[in-house]
Amino acid sequence: MRINSLDELLHAVKDRPRKRLVVAWANDAHTLEAVNAAVEAGLVEAILVGDEPVIQGVLQELGLPKERYRMVHAPTDTEAAAKAVAMVRFGEADLLMKGLLSTEKYMKAILNKDQGLLEPGAILSHVTVMEHPGHPKLLIAGDVAVIPEPELKEKVAILGYLVATAKALGVETPKVAVLSASEQVQPKLRSSAEAALLSKMADRGQIRGALVDGPMALDGAIDPDSARIKGMGGPVAGDADCLLFPNLEAGNTFYKAGTKLGGAEIAAVVAGAKVPCVLSSRGDTAKTKLSSIALAALLA
Repeated sequence: MRINSLDELLHAVKDRPRKRLVVAWANDAHTLEAVNAAVEAGLVEAILVGDEPVIQGVLQELGLPKERYRMVHAPTDTEAAAKAVAMVRFGEADLLMKGLLSTEKYMKAILNKDQGLLEPGAILSHVTVMEHPGHPKLLIAGDVAVIPEPELKEKVAILGYLVATAKALGVETPKVAVLSASEQVQPKLRSSAEAALLSKMADRGQIRGALVDGPMALDGAIDPDSARIKGMGGPVAGDADCLLFPNLEAGNTFYKAGTKLGGAEIAAVVAGAKVPCVLSSRGDTAKTKLSSIALAALLA
């Protein structure tokens, strides 16, 4: 069954066995409220790693039962990140989530060469599922947060994560638009030339499991009227499920314009590690955090 909204995502995950979520430096109310909502919704069981007296105090202030959680004491955020990652590595947890610690420390623990969660040669990327008011289906976008200027090899990896996420959401054959400034191939523009390469790689079977087309401008990728007016053919034009952005600046601008100006809701994970990793911000809405946990549980 195809999932077409974040509410449908939550319901789909509720019907599955609960995953074990470990939270690194779970010392703040924002994190604990989101985790508690996920536990109450039946999505996960939670392990809280951090300063245990502080965590217990915050739970008490929020009126949440501390017996609902397993707690692992760590006196610093760096140690909490290391302990949480180790629990995943040794099979004690299925998902990882960032708490109050900085993104830099969180990612450093995941990327640790000897004790992290990255397989040799793997590429980390950020996958975002966006629900835009008025758009008929979810859009899966990348990369908007991790890789600044992806090379062709990295774009192939990002594309793979987008397709895997779309398939997990029930899209049988995902349609991927590789974005640039125009649907016309412009050899001097790297994003345009690489989009054409990716499209041809898919035509020749080097990329499987999806329909891939590019270069495409954003309007022609997601709006049927724009695609028709521009004379764009093919099954992806005007109906893309996945958007592969040329760089982080373009992807991040789309993401923030959608959420801050367009009223979009999102779910997001870091893909490419041994398990899905939730990378949330204190500025994220409660629904975003809950939906991101649900997406990670779906992908685990």
